[in-house]
Amino acid sequence: MGKDLVLVKQPEKVDYSVLKDVNLPSDIRGLDIAQLNTLAQEIRELIINTVASRGGHLASSLGTVELTLALHYVFNTPQDKLIWDVGHQAYTHKIITGRKNDFVNLRRQNGISGFPRREESPYDVFNVGHSGTSISAAVGFTEAGCLKGNKNKIIAVIGDGSMTTGMAFEGLNWAGDRKKNMIIVLNDNEMSISSNVGAMSSYLSRVMTGHKITTLKADIKKFLNSIPGVGGDMIKFAQKIEEILKTLMVPGALFEELGFTYVGPLDGHNLNYLIRNFQNIKGMTGPVLVHVITKKGKGYEFAEEDPLDFHGVAPFDVETGQAISSPSDIPTYTKVFGKTLVKLARDDSRIVAITAAMCEGTGLNPFSREFSNRFYDVGIAEQHAVTFAAGLATEGLIPIVAIYSTFLQRAYDQIVHDVCLQKLPVVFAIDRGGLVGEDGATHQGLLDYSYLRSIPNIVVMAPKDENELQHMLKTAVGCGQPVSLRYPRGKGVGANLDEEPKSLEIGKGEVLREGSDLAVIAIGSTVKPALAAAERLAQEGFNVKVVNARFVKPLDEELILETAMSVNKMITVEENMLQSGFGSAVLELLAEKGITNVVVKRLGIPDEFVKHATQAQQRRKYGIDEEGIISAAKEMLAK
Repeated sequence: MGKDLVLVKQPEKVDYSVLKDVNLPSDIRGLDIAQLNTLAQEIRELIINTVASRGGHLASSLGTVELTLALHYVFNTPQDKLIWDVGHQAYTHKIITGRKNDFVNLRRQNGISGFPRREESPYDVFNVGHSGTSISAAVGFTEAGCLKGNKNKIIAVIGDGSMTTGMAFEGLNWAGDRKKNMIIVLNDNEMSISSNVGAMSSYLSRVMTGHKITTLKADIKKFLNSIPGVGGDMIKFAQKIEEILKTLMVPGALFEELGFTYVGPLDGHNLNYLIRNFQNIKGMTGPVLVHVITKKGKGYEFAEEDPLDFHGVAPFDVETGQAISSPSDIPTYTKVFGKTLVKLARDDSRIVAITAAMCEGTGLNPFSREFSNRFYDVGIAEQHAVTFAAGLATEGLIPIVAIYSTFLQRAYDQIVHDVCLQKLPVVFAIDRGGLVGEDGATHQGLLDYSYLRSIPNIVVMAPKDENELQHMLKTAVGCGQPVSLRYPRGKGVGANLDEEPKSLEIGKGEVLREGSDLAVIAIGSTVKPALAAAERLAQEGFNVKVVNARFVKPLDEELILETAMSVNKMITVEENMLQSGFGSAVLELLAEKGITNVVVKRLGIPDEFVKHATQAQQRRKYGIDEEGIISAAKEMLAK
């Protein structure tokens, strides 16, 4: 849940020699290279110290400091449009575009977002949060500029990990065919979140690291060293030739074939080199792809050595790199899922696991180590992951597709057409279902109940705690049809874990507390606060029934109708949008059965996107925590 965080007032000027006078990109365009390099160091220090105390995306932003400065130095932003992909690489961009003094409140309620947001700044020209969108958006900006007669430059910055998305290739294909003026910067750090996979990643890195090339290089160096007097100079000359050959041999051919002028690879941390190249590129016509090599975590030893763990971090100690957190024996839902899946897979060789570049984030590391031949990381390609799973399922396997709720949205058609239509036994393990906290609007998992329950043939369920999670996973694996199993971000509620998972009856909820004054029917993460609210209301003389629904689809119709007949006031609680969510399903059931003598209040997320704050703050705001349920219950009981 986490403690609430309050806004902190930043001093009017940050105490850095160059950064203190930089508020907008125009302020950096008069600096010399020495000052720009000092500015890069100071920005890194600000990012490290801020993220250490607030949490956030560290390694990605540390890797793009010089690249960001070079782009804003050369191009006339915001008239020239700089479009980021994903956005967790854009902290430097935020700092030098008018938000330096607000950076201390990064990702806090009422503070600035961790991702580019058009509402925040004219320099944020496109809202981002999911991978692979920048090229298509840039093509849109380019075409709009042509129609309006604008002469401004359009620059998209996309990471090599995002290049594994199908949408990125769609954008490249279209842009190359249109031949309009635009620039795509490929930020190549050989990582997305998990290590990159797939042919594109291999293509971007393999040419000059192949066995024949490296052996030849070693032999030539040994020979040159043996030549007295001139060997050292010849080695330096050979290294320059190698850099030229790299430019000719690495992946330019692919992009040239797609219609782009290819430039690179460029050293993404050499400001002088970047600026000179971008100044030349600025005058080029047609679509241009600039291949820039960066190091994720650059400038912070711990992030450089372990960019995976320092991709998205909680507060940590700068000196040691160790997380600052209260010790707890309560496991996360993610960890319980991963551990249970391994246990089930030991007994059933049909179980395979699939992730879309989120092995660690979805808890599949233990599975990937123990069952490497049954584990698949398909890269940032959620659509492919789902249809790939469908193909596996047709051959008698049981695929577990572990994807965050917000990212599964990208594969909706594949869920409908390739899985549910064929009634294939694919299990969607939906992590970060519900409110996710500081990542904000682009990452909230608030739509999956709504977009899944309308699809025929799928079971939609959510556990009340980590123990029920393992039972639901066992149920999902054995039921022989499509299943959505969603669970929240963060630690469990501290429930005791049974030794062995057991199957539950599909479509059956449970009564946790009897009562006759009012009934609360909750699902998933809202069950615990509902039960706590009922216990407190009992102390005031109110007798409240609490039902753990377990299933959004199929509903436990018998239990819900019986509850409706026994009380005349009912509250549904869910961590999902109210439109078409769990509460809507209950209302539909009551209407269908002609039940009119019960008043129903639905608690959930209204028709709006949820901004960044802590999970506790978000739950309080929307009245789905203990206090909110008590307030709603008292209001109903008073009537």
